[in-house]
Amino acid sequence: MEKKLRLHVVQALKLLVLLFTIHCLFLFPVTLSEIFFEERFQDGWKDRWVLSDWKRSEGKAGTFKYTAGKWPGDPDDKGIQTYNDAKHYAISAKISPEFSNKNRTLVVQYSIKIEQDIECGGGYIKLLSGYVNQKKFGGDTPYSFMFGPDICGTQTKKLHVIMSYQGQNYPIKKDLQCETDKLTHFYTFILRPDASYSVLVDNRERESGTMYTDWDILPPPKIKDTKAKRPADWDDREYIEDPNDVKPKGYDSIPREIPDPKAKEPDNWDEEDDGIWRAPKIPNPAYKGPWKRKKIKNPNYKGKWKTPWVDNPEFEDDPDLYVLKPIKYVGIEVWQVKAGSIFDNILICDDPQYAREIVEDVFQNREIEKDAFEEAEKMRRAREEEEAQRAREEGEKRRKERGYKKPRRRVEYFFISSHENVVDTFNLASVDW
Repeated sequence: MEKKLRLHVVQALKLLVLLFTIHCLFLFPVTLSEIFFEERFQDGWKDRWVLSDWKRSEGKAGTFKYTAGKWPGDPDDKGIQTYNDAKHYAISAKISPEFSNKNRTLVVQYSIKIEQDIECGGGYIKLLSGYVNQKKFGGDTPYSFMFGPDICGTQTKKLHVIMSYQGQNYPIKKDLQCETDKLTHFYTFILRPDASYSVLVDNRERESGTMYTDWDILPPPKIKDTKAKRPADWDDREYIEDPNDVKPKGYDSIPREIPDPKAKEPDNWDEEDDGIWRAPKIPNPAYKGPWKRKKIKNPNYKGKWKTPWVDNPEFEDDPDLYVLKPIKYVGIEVWQVKAGSIFDNILICDDPQYAREIVEDVFQNREIEKDAFEEAEKMRRAREEEEAQRAREEGEKRRKERGYKKPRRRVEYFFISSHENVVDTFNLASVDW
């Protein structure tokens, strides 16, 4: 009997725990994040990525090198690096199963380290929809989304955010700048179901807004009313003259100048010869110019009139504006004058917090990477100075071998002959100056 009682108590407790768990799930719903694609370029990455043959028959296709780079924060954390100068690069990986961002947040993130003096070239990634022949993936392959840096000379340092809508590509209207140093940087794009977005660089928000205003995809919801006119009684004078202000008596008789009270008649002044002495004039400190009423706040001030905004009759909302075509591939397709960019840590998910944690994890070695870069730069400068010194010494050696002698300046002295009053010259060509 006692054993049965204990058994019933245990079962009752289990039931209570189960009911409590179900109750908590209803009170505090848990949203599980989903990772659609994640690539850290570890073992087996070649099985997931397909190098395109685009431009290869023309000798214009580049290859990728598997490396951690010249100054890694972690030598074991490797990515794929563009390897050949002045080449086109195209490589892609399939996302299985394909996914849609409808009714969910889309997070696209990756890291890139532009180790080289790139001169001109891209460093962006693309999301592709539908069927793609990965061996033919290239610059003419349609894409649904493009994101990342594009650098050319000192003028172009753009961060692309291009959305595809109904078969047409739309670049973001804002001028976003990318990073241009030679360290690892993370680029993150977050797109939400309300069509709002955020662009982060190294976990710091660089830009935010909405697709409705920052891309010219749809006509604007509101436009200025071109037929509106400022009302005739609209008073936009912030200040007006005080109608109760009265001009002081005698104000107009105040002279602009007055005799200088400190001036004195000179002792040698002779009225018969010089006339009546008068003190010179000086500005009158009491003179204030033409009288004007003082200004006061206008009680009828309505502010500066602005053309009102009205609903745009051409605007037709699309609640799925933020929805991309189902994403099936992620690709890198760039052209670079100087190669050397390392792509890594590609992530496509629906959880901004998980993306943030990835950046924090990689950046644990951030200072190590900075120190390694500074040491590499120090060695590079020393090497360049050593090469320059060798070149100077070699040049001096060749000059000596050719019997080169330092030229002497011709110096001429001029003097005036004391007898003939003419200018003569002589030179001291034997003197070095």
